[in-house]
Amino acid sequence: MALIQSTLSPAPAVLPLDGCLSVWPSSARTAPGGDIAVGGVPLASVAEQYGTPVYVLDEGEVRDRCRSYRSAFPDADVVYAAKAFLCRAVAQWVRDEGLGLDVCSAGELGLAVAAGFPPERIVMHGNAKSPEDLRAAVAHGVGRIVIDSTAEIARLAALVPPDRRQRVLVRVVPGVAAGGHAAVRTGTEDQKFGLSVTDGSAQHAVARVLTQPRLELVGLHCHIGSQIDSAKPYQAALRRMIGLMAKIRDQHGIELPQLDLGGGHAIAYRPGESALDLSVLAQRIRAELADGCARVGLVVPRLTLEPGRAVTGPAGVVVYRVLSVKQTGGHTFVAVDGGMSDNPRPALYGVSYAPRLIGRHSTAAPRQVTVVGRHCEAGDVLAADVSLPSDIRSGDLLAVPAAGAYHLSMASAYNMVGRPPVVALAEGRTRVLVRRESLDDMTSRDVGL
Repeated sequence: MALIQSTLSPAPAVLPLDGCLSVWPSSARTAPGGDIAVGGVPLASVAEQYGTPVYVLDEGEVRDRCRSYRSAFPDADVVYAAKAFLCRAVAQWVRDEGLGLDVCSAGELGLAVAAGFPPERIVMHGNAKSPEDLRAAVAHGVGRIVIDSTAEIARLAALVPPDRRQRVLVRVVPGVAAGGHAAVRTGTEDQKFGLSVTDGSAQHAVARVLTQPRLELVGLHCHIGSQIDSAKPYQAALRRMIGLMAKIRDQHGIELPQLDLGGGHAIAYRPGESALDLSVLAQRIRAELADGCARVGLVVPRLTLEPGRAVTGPAGVVVYRVLSVKQTGGHTFVAVDGGMSDNPRPALYGVSYAPRLIGRHSTAAPRQVTVVGRHCEAGDVLAADVSLPSDIRSGDLLAVPAAGAYHLSMASAYNMVGRPPVVALAEGRTRVLVRRESLDDMTSRDVGL
């Protein structure tokens, strides 16, 4: 399907940013009439043209964030974690900006390759890769596959043609707890990812890989969690990974040339929240890597990082339309035309957002409300106890920033509402990247009659 492209009337003027816009794309500007423009496009105009709910993605912000990573880590491989959000356009943007791609399934891999992404710049992840995932990775010639269990070793080796060697990394559990919620802390023993150093599973996997002539062990991998806003946990993980690399050298006589520290870099969802400082991370990781390798006599390995949320999260905004305002039990509930089907994160992790009234100017005093979705679940809450004008009413537009990651990628067909479209904004123009899901899309899979 051809991409739809149009030009909307630009905001007639822009006003200085206020503190509430600190979590919005850097191109965001307040405009007369209470609207906000992103990428030179008024959001109310986007809602009018494309309907609601609608996701917008600031192309310039995504590209700028890719460039910031390349600038901060010029001697490292930066691979975008596709699970945050992937479509053909995003794959092309990160490819153009020199990043690699981290995929977790044959589906993500197939879309990336169809978009023209070079397979050699792709890393395949997953704690339980299916036979189809592994076959697709080998068939497409992905650059690296991350071994997450010993069962994968022989299974993968059997798929590699006799005249080839597949480069692999072994995912290690470094024993570092970090992350914004228990459900996203992946660097400790009590979760499903990786192989433990403590019980010897990681060392056993390394030895097994080295016995496979069709597999080439090029390094170690770890990922300690998500929404990490400090460099300290990465430094702690790095020290333990360097120690393991030194033991592998001493035991097997090889120095691994690569070390992948994963991603998990925090962004701010509400004003005042902390985001990971990229320049501080780069400075401290470089120093820790150089000092640690010098202490144990290792050549400094090539570093890989896997940012996902930090690339697309702050570039996205979702716009909803208010359907009803209800007073009950001493609470004010503002119901919108989306919810947990297009953003399950509040229900999963208790994530808080900062919705804002757009499209009209209100002088009414603020009041505490809870923004809820349209779905048949009490947990369908998008933003609890947030401040909105007291004259909020049906038909108003609410915009929620920091919505570019783990929204549509985790969306569902619950209540058969249909997933929203994604519209790219750049230099005053709009372009549909992903069209709205229709009833025909959903019912076409139902072949039971």
